[in-house]
Amino acid sequence: MAEKTSLINAPIVFHIGPVPIGLEVLTTWVIMAVLVGVAWYGSRRLSVTRPGRFQVVLEMAVGFLGDLIRDVMGAEPDTFLPLIGTLFLYIVTCNLSPLLPGVKPPTASFETTGALGLIVFCTVHILGVRRRGLVGYLRTYLQPTVIFLPLNVLGELTRTFALMVRLAGNIMSHELTIAVIIGLVGLLVPIPFMALSILVGLVQAYIFTILAAVFIGGAMGTIEKA
Repeated sequence: MAEKTSLINAPIVFHIGPVPIGLEVLTTWVIMAVLVGVAWYGSRRLSVTRPGRFQVVLEMAVGFLGDLIRDVMGAEPDTFLPLIGTLFLYIVTCNLSPLLPGVKPPTASFETTGALGLIVFCTVHILGVRRRGLVGYLRTYLQPTVIFLPLNVLGELTRTFALMVRLAGNIMSHELTIAVIIGLVGLLVPIPFMALSILVGLVQAYIFTILAAVFIGGAMGTIEKA
């Protein structure tokens, strides 16, 4: 039986030494294993002349994400597609995981979205320094004048926090709404809401991904700083 921590009240499934492994972490590991397995299996059957259904869907997804990167970041997608594509596919899978009975989406947890936000935060600064140089990147925080330095630094922190809270809050509130409806009217009536869950999951993944692309592009100077 899962226990709960006193700090974040998250179900703990088991421990690895002194480290507690929560239900969200376990679900995340399963989702990552599924995505890796599907990618490995699908990549073994790629064909130039007779692409299968999986390859067609994969090529459509890659084309969609590539166009998003070009339109939003104003850059070629080769460098950014692995990160942006992974974020999108992972968040979509997490958001749609409640379609399976008994599964709670990891993205309804602030711990998961906080980790995603931290990945974006670190990527923004690493790529920004790599593109502009350390001094050139730090100078962007002095624009338009040095007076704006505290505001620019605060903006970096708050937008990452907002990125985390927006995703977790929307998924959590949607899950709560579905749970309340099921509790009031039973299992059959909320079936149309399952279609809404798919739409919400896709939209929230798209919003997170496009904001990540905007932040990275702004740091690298491919677009005006977000």
